Amino acid sequence: MRFKARDIAKILNAAIEGDQDIEISGISKIEEGKPGTLSFLANPQYEKYIYDTTASIVLVSNDFTPSQKISSTLIRVKDPYEAFATLLGLYNKQKHNKAGIEDHSFVDESAETGEGVYIGAFAYIGKNVKIGNNVKIYPHVYIGDNSAIKDDVILHSGVKVYDNCEIGNNCILHSGVIIGGDGFGFASRSDNNYKKVPQVGNVIIGNYVEIGSNTTIDRATIGSTIISDGVKLDNLIQIAHNVEIGDNTVIAAQTGISGSTKIGKNCMIAGQVGIIGHLRIADNVKIAAQSGVARSIEEKGATVQGSPAYTYNQYQRSYVVFRSLPEMKKMIEIMEKELEELKSQISGHSKK
Repeated sequence: MRFKARDIAKILNAAIEGDQDIEISGISKIEEGKPGTLSFLANPQYEKYIYDTTASIVLVSNDFTPSQKISSTLIRVKDPYEAFATLLGLYNKQKHNKAGIEDHSFVDESAETGEGVYIGAFAYIGKNVKIGNNVKIYPHVYIGDNSAIKDDVILHSGVKVYDNCEIGNNCILHSGVIIGGDGFGFASRSDNNYKKVPQVGNVIIGNYVEIGSNTTIDRATIGSTIISDGVKLDNLIQIAHNVEIGDNTVIAAQTGISGSTKIGKNCMIAGQVGIIGHLRIADNVKIAAQSGVARSIEEKGATVQGSPAYTYNQYQRSYVVFRSLPEMKKMIEIMEKELEELKSQISGHSKK
């Protein structure tokens, strides 16, 4: 696809400096810019590249003042990075502008599909499924009976949505995501084995949620596992049964959240965090990478680190101590040796 500078400026409601009719058909980093591409300057440290780049169009901030001549056409915006993200979103939407039902897919006759729906080959749509407008279902997707997929959702190849689950508007689920698998529910018995507890709840996902590849969200034992509006989940995350995650919380890869834990709004959870079950995490909490959370965090806006996790400031003070433990151990060994020598000398004097 090709866009002129005037078209881009109209989309962004921005001003142009240079050739309004120059066209681009791709994007590039500013340090690797080449003709026919669009780039952006958001970090002042990269300003030096704008004077040499051959990118046809560069997004810059409204207050950018060049110190040298620039050959590229400039489009001035409030926030170049946000504007660039907007353009990428539009490009991505065009890329997924497919429609129709491909051969070798299966759609149950009781399923309902909206307008502009795309269903790829070898996808399976079960009984009484409701699919909204402009939903894109790529090959090898499975959607179980009685599930509901609302408008403008993208389900990439290999996504599995078990029965009775709900996915809101404008969500993106990447390859390998599993929604609604059984929670880890087993009751121990007297003969040292386990009886499975049936998981009869579901998963409800809000609007504008994005879920990374191979992340799994278990269905509730009873009731619903809930992922609220605006949540962003990275790849390889495990969310157990009956967990609730508040609006706009973001979670990085390899995090595991145990059953029935409730996480607030606008939290930021880094990679490889482990959270045990039945806890409450307040709004706006930040949890550092590789932390183990073993008790509820009631303070809004708290930042915690470590395993077991405690406040960031306490962790940093403690770190000063435990990183010096090898040297402290050597000092103690020296002191113990000197003490033994002193005891020996005192014992010798007392015998005299």
